Amino acid sequence: MRIRSALTALAVVLAGLLASAGSSTAAGGTTTAAYCGITWGSAEKTAGALSGAPLVDVRTGRHDCYDRVVFEFAGPVDGYAIGYGETWTEGEGLALSPYTAGGALLRVSLRAPAYDDDHLGTVPYAVGEHVANLLRYPTLRDVVFGGSFEGYSTFAVGVRARLPFRVLVLAGPGTHSRVVLDVAHQW
Repeated sequence: MRIRSALTALAVVLAGLLASAGSSTAAGGTTTAAYCGITWGSAEKTAGALSGAPLVDVRTGRHDCYDRVVFEFAGPVDGYAIGYGETWTEGEGLALSPYTAGGALLRVSLRAPAYDDDHLGTVPYAVGEHVANLLRYPTLRDVVFGGSFEGYSTFAVGVRARLPFRVLVLAGPGTHSRVVLDVAHQW
């Protein structure tokens, strides 16, 4: 009787192992299906030119497959450089990683100022200030303003881990434009 129970348990374990080995994996053990169809990757993304249209708002949003940061400008802006790595404050060169929550850091350099023609700030954030409440976000952990200097504005975006991301440039609302950063919840 004991032998029969042991053989039955062994058969159940072997059946489970065979079933998991037959799942949809490619050579090397990687899953063949992308999470939510996301194929973005995590390499640095750059585009566009320097603009004089000032940054006027930063907001965040949660979606089913990714978290989003929206940078809105009072005019046309299409310039950015976004990638994983250390982020430095504009004009000072202070590293933001000690002050930014998250397991990985996205360095966001926007090719537009956060001040108007009279050099008055157009966003209410001071250098080093956390600009968003990210409680209950699956991926985003922090967004820290790194300042604006000589027409460039910098942010450190803390995320849970190094994950795929994409950048979109959108027109509107009205004469405004937006640079949108989406970070996937997983690979």
